[in-house]
Amino acid sequence: MVSNLIHHLDTHKSMGPDGIHPRVLRELVEVFTKPLSIIYQQSWLTREVPVDWKLANVTPIYKKVQKEDPRNYRSVSLISALEKVTEQIILSAITWHIQDNQMIRPSQHEFMKGKSCLTNLVSFYDKVIHLVDDPLSG
Repeated sequence: MVSNLIHHLDTHKSMGPDGIHPRVLRELVEVFTKPLSIIYQQSWLTREVPVDWKLANVTPIYKKVQKEDPRNYRSVSLISALEKVTEQIILSAITWHIQDNQMIRPSQHEFMKGKSCLTNLVSFYDKVIHLVDDPLSG
C-alpha cells in the first residue's frame, strides 16, 4: 500500500517543510517503502504522528479583484509528502470501515468513491421517470 501511494504522489508539487521533494520519494520508492511502512504501522498503533509531519508552510494565495484587500486571499497549507501518504492511509482505513460495516446507505453519493453529484442526479432522475411511468409502484 505504501509503495502504491508513493507512486501516486504528484511530482509537480512543491516539497513541504521537511525538505523532501515528492520526486525523490517516487524515484527511491524501493528504498523508502519498508522503513516508511514500519513508521506508518508504529504511528497507527501508537496514534502518534512524527512531529515533523505536523508542520506546514502556510501561504496566502490571491483569489480575486483587489490585491490590497486581505479578504481576497485564501491560505494554503503546504505539508510534507510523507504526511500526504499518511492522510491517504487513514482515508483508506476509514473508507473500508464505512463500506464493510455498511454505515452509509447506497443512496448517499457524497464522499463515496465512484459516486458524485452527477450520479446522484442520474439516480434521482431515474426514480422520477419510474414514478411517472408507473405512479402506483411508488
